Order: sequence, then structure tokens, then C-alpha cells
Amino acid sequence: MLDILIPTVSQGLLWSLLALGVYITFRVLDIADLSVEGTFPLGAAVAASCIASGHSLVTAFALAVAAGCAAGAVTGLLTTKLRIPALLSGILTMIGLYSVNLRVMGRANLSLLGSDTVYSLGTSAGLTEVQSTLLVGVIAVAAVTGLIYWFFGTEIGLAIRATGFNPQMSRAQGVNTDSMVVLGLLLSNGLVALSGALVAQSNGFADAGMGIGTIVIGLASVIIGEVLFGTRSFKNCLISVILGSIVYRLVIAAVLEMGMPPNDLKLFTAILVALALSLPLIQSRLKALRHSSGRA
Repeated sequence: MLDILIPTVSQGLLWSLLALGVYITFRVLDIADLSVEGTFPLGAAVAASCIASGHSLVTAFALAVAAGCAAGAVTGLLTTKLRIPALLSGILTMIGLYSVNLRVMGRANLSLLGSDTVYSLGTSAGLTEVQSTLLVGVIAVAAVTGLIYWFFGTEIGLAIRATGFNPQMSRAQGVNTDSMVVLGLLLSNGLVALSGALVAQSNGFADAGMGIGTIVIGLASVIIGEVLFGTRSFKNCLISVILGSIVYRLVIAAVLEMGMPPNDLKLFTAILVALALSLPLIQSRLKALRHSSGRA
């Protein structure tokens, strides 16, 4: 049981950074950002290319996050300066990044076999590969969550949250909402690229197509976390998203163990997200039915 549980939790932690990025756009900014399907493999491609070229891990992570932030800024500028709808802006960025990712790697798939990754630090200290992945995931999630919680408590962070909640009122208070949207998308895609860099090193390769379906995975983690663990405060929301990512990975591992073909995972995820999104409506309908039957 532990042979399945620990690796699954480790992957859930690595993917939770993607979920946190999706949370920033989907819940904080109230924007459906599809560019994450391009920035996730972008972070993987940049990190893998740097590592394969002999650069340090610090350089690989820094450039991966910077590339993701730049891609998010492009989406933000398309939305705010050119007035292209956010959904279309994300699609345009996602499409363009596919070619960028191929340029960065020089091919569709780049292997990291034989290269030192961030997980090699743990294995060199005597940990197993699974233990090293879990340790890196815990440290990365704790550090990133702490920074996010601190940042969104600052004046700029509160301005971003206010922009997503009520842009008209924010503008009336003197907030430059366009700048806040660009900054929010920049931070979100930076986190997604960081997740891509960690997942690529865990998998041992970067692939130009590894971003397909990542937005659904991120949304599934966010929705599952909110439904199961609540949204009482911003801190609670961040923890819920992380736990939602872990639960999602556990559910996927469980259905695979039950014999579901891997080719059906995307369909299963789509159905799971649809059910989770419709759960509040279903609950309200059931409550109304109980109330009406009680009157009768």
C-alpha cells in the first residue's frame, strides 16, 4: 500500500504548484487562463535544456520560472492592452508556446537520463528516489505557499485580489486593474512553469506535449479541494488546493488500480471536474426538494 501511496502523494505535491497557479487566475483574478497548457511544458523544456547543457539547478529553475512569468505577462498584455478576451489570449499564448518549446528543446522530447536533477541531491544523501521526491515536494510546496500567503497579504497582493473580486470598485479606489491582471497572470504562470520543471525532472524527460490537459488537472485539484476542505479563509483556500491535488492523484491511482485503461484518464478527469463544479447546484436542488417535501 505504501509503495503506491507515497509516490502518489509526492506527485500530488509537485502538481499542487500547478493547481496553486490555476487558483490564482481562476479564483483570485476570476479569469480562465488556458496559457498554462503552454507554460507547464515551457518550464519543463527550459529546465531540462539547462540541465542537459550542464548548467546549475539554480539557473535551471530560475530560467524556467522567468520563462513562465514572461509567458504569463504576454497573456496579460494581450488581454489588457489589445483588449483580446482573456480566454482567447490564453489560447493564443498556448499555441505560440508549442513552437517555442520545440525551439528551446530542439526536438519534441528531451531526456534527462544520466543528468543530475534536484532529486539527485536527496539520493546522494542516502534517500531513495521516492523519499527524495517527497522531500523536495514538501519543501517546494511549503516555501511557495508561505510566499503566496505573505504576498497576497501585502498592499499589491490585496489589490490583485480586489481586482478579481470587483474591478469597478478597485478602479474607483485608484487601483490600476490592468497592471494587477498582468501581475496576477505573471505570478500564476511562473508557478505553473516551476511545477513543470519539477515534474520533468521527476519523470526524467521533458516533452512538448506534456501540457495537454493540465488546465483540467489544475481545475480538478482546485474544485476537489474546495468541496472537500472548504474556503473559509485565504489560507484555508491555499491548503485546500494543495490537498485537492493530492486527493486527485490518489483518485487517479485508485481508478488505475481498479483496471481503468490509462487512455480514459482524461475523460474521467473531465467528468470528475464537471461533477465537482455542478455539486453546489445539485446540493441546492436537493435542499429545495427536501424543503418542499417537508412543507407537504
